[in-house]
Amino acid sequence: MTDEKTTGDNRPDPVDRLVNAYETMLERVHEAAERGERKTVPWLRETLAQARDRAVELGELTREEADRVAGYLERDIKDAAHFLVDTGQDFRDWLRFDARVIGDRVLEMLGGMADKTAQALKEIAERAREATTYHTGEITGPGVLECTACGEHLHFEKTSRIPPCPKCKGTEFRRVSE
Repeated sequence: MTDEKTTGDNRPDPVDRLVNAYETMLERVHEAAERGERKTVPWLRETLAQARDRAVELGELTREEADRVAGYLERDIKDAAHFLVDTGQDFRDWLRFDARVIGDRVLEMLGGMADKTAQALKEIAERAREATTYHTGEITGPGVLECTACGEHLHFEKTSRIPPCPKCKGTEFRRVSE
């Protein structure tokens, strides 16, 4: 993990650790997808579990942190895949802003996983599903989130921690396309 800020006592900043862990875990899942043939939702969960366990084994994250980051990553991959299935639009439309500002590798990996997961999710997307809810303090990939309380849009150009709504201090969001 790179580009981590440190606290006053030279420990890595906790938010930077989780952001970097998200990207590292995404890379591990993407590499597994490139090697494997299966691209089903159960396969995705199994591969995320392996990436989560690897982060713990290597001492990159605690078990609790790894569980949270894996959950954030699964949510973002599924959300992007649902968008692709539901709208038929391009992955870049899910992001809702110029993809040139996003790190190419994260964009490539997240888009690739979303494309591979979209087919498996077609069956699931046909059933009723609850809207994906994002919460303050969680980590999210690039895109636009809308505050469910006031409608304010938060734009994420890179993997980041979700702050409270700057307008109303709301803590629940949903992904939108502007």
